[in-house]
Amino acid sequence: MTAVDERLASPSFAYLLWALAVAFFVVGDLITTGIGVSSGRIAEVGPLGDPIVSRYGFPGMVALKFAVIGLSYFTWRLVPDPERVGIPLGLLFVGALVTVWNAIVLVVASGSA
Repeated sequence: MTAVDERLASPSFAYLLWALAVAFFVVGDLITTGIGVSSGRIAEVGPLGDPIVSRYGFPGMVALKFAVIGLSYFTWRLVPDPERVGIPLGLLFVGALVTVWNAIVLVVASGSA
């Protein structure tokens, strides 16, 4: 393993990636989506999120997020180093992108932009 591989495989780096992934993919998305949906001016349009939010509301979205995080963590445990770094990194990337997008939609919908 190279020095970069060793850093990517270090437990502290993995914990940081998982913490950021949960912060954006779960917390950031839930907060921004929850605010938008509860305002009545914004709807969930994701292919999984829409039917779940329509049927089960916010608790359904929370359950979906935790299911995705749980399955991702299980998969992360099975994949060898350093390749497994891509799992929390992917969740972090998607979570940050969705959180920023939702925040932009909230600002535009509120008329503040």
